[in-house]
Amino acid sequence: MYQVAITGVGIISTLGNDKEAVTHALFKGKSGIHIDPKRTELGFRSPLTGMIKGFDPARHLGKKQRKTMPDFAIQAHSAVMDALAMADIDPDTLRNEKTGLIFGCDSSCLAGVDQVDRLHRLQDTRSIGSGHIFRSMTSTITMNLNTLLGTRGACWTISSACSSGGHAIGQAADLIALGRQETMICGGAQEINWQSICSFDGLGAFSTMSRNPEKASRPFDAGRDGLVPSGGAAALILERYDSAKKRGAKILARVKGYGFSSDGKHISVPSPDGLERAMRGTLKQAGLTPSDIDYICAHATSTQAGDSVEAMSISSVFGEKTPAVSSFKSMTGHELWMSGSAQVVYSILMAHNNFIAPNINFERPDQESSRLDIVTETRQAELRHVLCNSAGFGGTNACIVLELNK
Repeated sequence: MYQVAITGVGIISTLGNDKEAVTHALFKGKSGIHIDPKRTELGFRSPLTGMIKGFDPARHLGKKQRKTMPDFAIQAHSAVMDALAMADIDPDTLRNEKTGLIFGCDSSCLAGVDQVDRLHRLQDTRSIGSGHIFRSMTSTITMNLNTLLGTRGACWTISSACSSGGHAIGQAADLIALGRQETMICGGAQEINWQSICSFDGLGAFSTMSRNPEKASRPFDAGRDGLVPSGGAAALILERYDSAKKRGAKILARVKGYGFSSDGKHISVPSPDGLERAMRGTLKQAGLTPSDIDYICAHATSTQAGDSVEAMSISSVFGEKTPAVSSFKSMTGHELWMSGSAQVVYSILMAHNNFIAPNINFERPDQESSRLDIVTETRQAELRHVLCNSAGFGGTNACIVLELNK
């Protein structure tokens, strides 16, 4: 088994469009959540959403290249280019059978809506245009990246709800560890538009604290009333550790463990033991004990059931004295399919700047969260081992353990 290194990361987020801006926002505990007037106009119960501001889709791609790409795939490409630059990898060197792509994505809604609207309006399928079919496929990110980058190894999309991005990193790491690939470009992305989440709103899953958007996402807080939808794109470059060292790459972290599980119970309500089993599995694979973990990046989305189950699971695995815990979703909102990979990127940026980002808006614990060491203000810290949780509808769970290199 080969060791797996992370040598580059890229991020397009509600917190910023580059690593420096995002790191600053994490340190300051800055929120990227706003009000979308269109959702109010359409009768949404919640107009709250994460927003990406100032992103230039033409930064790396021409108009013709963007024809087959939805917004989030363009953002994913931009994040990949930033990650490659950080890893000091020339994109032209990726055209080989030992370099692959895996991204987490579980829908591409807007392109499908657009093509149906166009047909209703014009009554002619020829008017839809050739780009729509490629924009509307769940695999749109990997198929477009494969075409643009010319990679010749693995190329597929993982679809597992809000754990998609976490599983993408884990599976990419496994392919390298098994010797089947030497370099993997992986991550996750999520579209930000009202069309993709209107049914969620109808379920009453979203926070309605719209008077103060920045305080709406409240993971682990007793007063939480639902999540805030968000999105963007996160990308990571994984390499065989020995190969990365040989070429003189700066090693950001190693993927020490990847654990996964499924609940096998309710389609939308997490079970008490699913995430716990995934955490125990990743610790076992990493060869670590609970006391070795310095920080837990929680999945916590600000829902009543989900946060409670995760808090109980963390307490069960780590005992009375837990590591420091926070949820980036207090600032970003829930980045859905992207969240598992974004959490790894945020954790690496944070750890390399020697701080733990706060779980903002945490004012009062409930019975379960009172057992955790929740970070409420930016905390200076030297982090060696970090555990990142992600979970999704259908009871799918993914956990990644990182060993940080500094």
